Amino acid sequence: MPGQQTSATPQASGAPEASLESAPRGFVARVSLGRVFAPVPSEFLLIASTALILTGFGLMMVLSATMATAVADGASPFEVVLKQAAFAVIGIPLMFLASRLPVTFWKRIAWPALIGATLFQLLVFVPGLGSANDGNRNWIVIAGFQAQPSEFLKLTLALWLGYVLYRKQTLLGLWRHVFIPVVPVGALVIGTVMAGHDLGTAMILMLILLGCLFFSGVKLRLFLIPLLLVVAAAAVFAVTSPNRMARIMSFLDVDSVSCYDTSCYQPLHGIWGLAGGGIFGLGLGNSREKYGWLPAQSNDYIFAILGEELGLIGCLVVLALFTLFSVGAFHVIRKTHDPFIRIVAGGITVWIVGQALINIAVVLRLSPVLGVPLPFMSQGGTSLLSVLIACGVLLSFARTLPAGGAAGGGGSGGARAAARPTRVRAAR
Repeated sequence: MPGQQTSATPQASGAPEASLESAPRGFVARVSLGRVFAPVPSEFLLIASTALILTGFGLMMVLSATMATAVADGASPFEVVLKQAAFAVIGIPLMFLASRLPVTFWKRIAWPALIGATLFQLLVFVPGLGSANDGNRNWIVIAGFQAQPSEFLKLTLALWLGYVLYRKQTLLGLWRHVFIPVVPVGALVIGTVMAGHDLGTAMILMLILLGCLFFSGVKLRLFLIPLLLVVAAAAVFAVTSPNRMARIMSFLDVDSVSCYDTSCYQPLHGIWGLAGGGIFGLGLGNSREKYGWLPAQSNDYIFAILGEELGLIGCLVVLALFTLFSVGAFHVIRKTHDPFIRIVAGGITVWIVGQALINIAVVLRLSPVLGVPLPFMSQGGTSLLSVLIACGVLLSFARTLPAGGAAGGGGSGGARAAARPTRVRAAR
């Protein structure tokens, strides 16, 4: 009878909890272990596997790119790669730890994380703590270790934008709810980076802001205004700096002979190294440009060393890995019903994939030099750590999808709803 079925359902829903409480400790441990090793969606496996492969590939290329200069400086040939590997050893467990955290956790920490990351970024302006590199004041040095606080702004900005736009979902048709507090807070965060003259990182933050707005479903006419503001801000920042204008002019100078000894030196040696590898490359470890010819050969220009040593084939493998990563991330965006997941995952994907494309475009001389690293692969512990944690957030979101890969698993609520009919049948 309907009444009996209704009364049986609560008992059935509470039965597993009661049985677990009275069960032997070993049985509870086996159940918990089963949850840890439960099937995960294909998106989870795709994102995790590509992130791990790219990280391993990056360590190999950092070792190859830095061995010669390390030996020339009288250090161990493994000194740089061991430091990078230490961050990988920390970051990979953090990635899987983050993947176990519920979506509600990321919503709760959105505001505190952004405030904390912004305060951390302000440390670069503290005398004796902040450090300048190539004209950019974006580093801090603590006990001999360097860190780049702006890398953590990327993830926290995506989380914050996702939370704010998620809370305003029904109001995004009104311009004032789109711009406030998104534009003022976003401008403040980006301003702390631009105060250190780091246009490359600031542009990535602008890209994250635009990506989150796009995936929130903001109307096109409202989306165009922030887009125009970002373009105008980037133009102003570029023309007001002699160093940036020199980079732009060297990019526009097709001949590049007149500026070889100045702003064209690095881009030319980057493209020469990339072209010198041909189809199959010179062989791992056989780069010529890394012997003091190409500056930043292990970070901003590591793709040039990759092309020189592993050729077109190696470059295509890396591009394929980033493509697979983006496919997994976009599947999470497409299948979820949770606006927060869609917006944050969109911002993270635009950040990682967009930054990779910008880095590669710089090496190919399709863009002026911006000074952004290649995610997962460039030397830089803070960058690697922030990207791996961001992947952990994507994996956390991927866990909310059904393991079978069907659309519509927009959160744990979908899994609970699917489980209810089973409980009713068990009660009968």
